[in-house]
Amino acid sequence: QVQLVESGGGLVQPGGSLRLSCAASGSILSINAVDWYRQAPGKERELVAGITSGGDTKYADSVKGRFTISRDNAKNTVYLQMNSLKPEDTAAYYCKAHILSLGISGPRNYWGQGTQVTVSS
Repeated sequence: QVQLVESGGGLVQPGGSLRLSCAASGSILSINAVDWYRQAPGKERELVAGITSGGDTKYADSVKGRFTISRDNAKNTVYLQMNSLKPEDTAAYYCKAHILSLGISGPRNYWGQGTQVTVSS
């Protein structure tokens, strides 16, 4: 069994910062790419940032220069540092990880339950 748990969301004023965490646990053999998505009410889920096992990163244009994705392989955790937050960043944030685990033939994608980020004054 593999679980992904996001944390770190909350209410923040415009211009503020939050750091989200995505922690994987279970019978994990390896974690490949990990992506952060977000979904605002009435909108489709969109890719925010991603990081490969080798540390290569990608970002949505809307967050470039403000968000930073990183990973701590020893802790099986990926972080999303969000700075200069804007009201339009308000959404539920989800992580998706491509994980190879014991007892499962081949890696598969796992999703966390999401953490809410609200940017408002």
